[in-house]
Amino acid sequence: MKAILKISVAAALLTSLSGPAMAAGAKKEEKGVDAQYVDLKTVALPILSKNSVVNHVFVSLRINLTSAANAGRIREMEPLFRDALVRSAHRAPFTLASDLTKVDAPRLIATITREANAIAGPGQIRSVVISSQVPRRRTPLTPA
Repeated sequence: MKAILKISVAAALLTSLSGPAMAAGAKKEEKGVDAQYVDLKTVALPILSKNSVVNHVFVSLRINLTSAANAGRIREMEPLFRDALVRSAHRAPFTLASDLTKVDAPRLIATITREANAIAGPGQIRSVVISSQVPRRRTPLTPA
């Protein structure tokens, strides 16, 4: 009797554990090619006015990959993408002249797309999207 109870408990545990795993597998199949991306951790980018830092904007990015890309390998490069972004921002800040609470999105996207292609290799990057921009100082700052 104890043996049957142990087998029943073990079967119930395996069934309950396999449910989420199957659901996760189904989600991956549903997403298909659209699941090919790398989310960069949030990075604080400096905003300068008259050669002085007046604000920081915390930016999150998503790098969308082509269907031919090896997403697992490229996700391992996430620190390299962030490093390239920070280095680029310190060389030539992505300051938006008309609003010191935002970054110059088109220039930032162009820069990180170029850097990501250099890091990951040709034919790997489909696009770059800014997920969020959150300024440290939210009050309107007047450009100098």
